Amino acid sequence: MLTEIRNLVATHAREDLRTPVPGLLLSKVDTSEPHHSLAEPLFVVMAQGGKRLLLGDRVHEYRAGQYLLVSTDLPVTGHFVGATRRTPALGLGLALRPAAIAPLLLEAPPGRSSRTLPASPIATGDASPELLDAVRRLLRLLDHPSDAPVLAPLIEREILWRLLTGPHGGLVRQIGLADSGLSHVSRAIRWIRDNYAEPMRIEELARLSDLSPSAFHRHFRAVTALSPLQFQKRIRLQEARSLLVADSSDVAGVGHLVGYDSPSQFNREYRRLFGAPPGQDAARLREAAALAGPQLP
Repeated sequence: MLTEIRNLVATHAREDLRTPVPGLLLSKVDTSEPHHSLAEPLFVVMAQGGKRLLLGDRVHEYRAGQYLLVSTDLPVTGHFVGATRRTPALGLGLALRPAAIAPLLLEAPPGRSSRTLPASPIATGDASPELLDAVRRLLRLLDHPSDAPVLAPLIEREILWRLLTGPHGGLVRQIGLADSGLSHVSRAIRWIRDNYAEPMRIEELARLSDLSPSAFHRHFRAVTALSPLQFQKRIRLQEARSLLVADSSDVAGVGHLVGYDSPSQFNREYRRLFGAPPGQDAARLREAAALAGPQLP
């Protein structure tokens, strides 16, 4: 079964990850270069190879035949283990949409209190034969695109049900609940993501999350493994890196564009995260084509 999944991913993967099936992403990567990205709520199955993912000081690893769950928008650093042109890492992702999960909660077994935060916003596990079978049938629709509008939503529903009733069902449940502890923190995460260059007030983010400032700090760190300020800084620097890869002629201007008033502070924090000054790092990435396209987490 995994062999067919691997072959389907290898056949249909494109550089931009996208497929004709809404929400389905395919990845084919032949480099082990570390990759910084903002991961969105996603279910990922590794079909070939393995990946090591870092969130704050937490390390998550998964390999062929295993899956990854990401429950909210998170700045992560990851690299594929042993990926080469001859044996690229192959994987597929399915967006975890609250609107698709919520109706299934009425049928799912009772879970923990909706206000209880998950132990981690990221989870990994072994994919069951039933889950892999549903994934395989979803991928087969790429060979029969006229069937996708009718069958893809049904298979997506089956995959979500397998996840809800699996060992990490509580994490998926939190995504579908409008009043879950995770959803409250996610409001602040989305605000920072969309307004990363703007000044940030903890009191306003706490109010947006319907939490006291002290509870907000505690919940935010529990979900992201970062403080709100560290999270904003990570988003700013990742966005700056993307801009510099396209054009590194005005480093100070890029720093200002993403929210830094001090060029020296921008250079210092950029180097601390990425290991090299902005211009040098961007030139290296262009030469290595390490950011030639997006990657699944």
